[in-house]
Amino acid sequence: MTIQPVTTTQTLTADRSWLASLHGSDSVDSITLDMSTLTSGTHYVPSTDTDIPYSRVLSGIPVGKITASGLYGLYKTDATDGRQNLAGFVFAEVLFAPSQTKVPAALLWHGSVKTAKLPVTVTPVAPSAICQIRFV
Repeated sequence: MTIQPVTTTQTLTADRSWLASLHGSDSVDSITLDMSTLTSGTHYVPSTDTDIPYSRVLSGIPVGKITASGLYGLYKTDATDGRQNLAGFVFAEVLFAPSQTKVPAALLWHGSVKTAKLPVTVTPVAPSAICQIRFV
């Protein structure tokens, strides 16, 4: 048997046009996303590469903290598991294997956000103790 190592490089340009300023981007929090709350093609881009099948969570996805697990999932105003409280936004795109159920990410929890530039529709909410976002 012969093993041939393969090296590949992938360059991603993050779309952070939704940021109104860099304020808050220097102090993001580390979180873990519960991928079962996100939808392929809407909240993350599924992989089309068969050699290195990594999907990617979009930058700017709004998330809330799931009370029971401590994981973060898609923010939904009608949720009853803690995700009805906006915790912030996924700051940077995150690559993950399609079979992963938990994915590490960076959370922007304070700063300014351009609502019209977010990858999904979000109704602005008032700043709270856990999320200090100003919507413009």
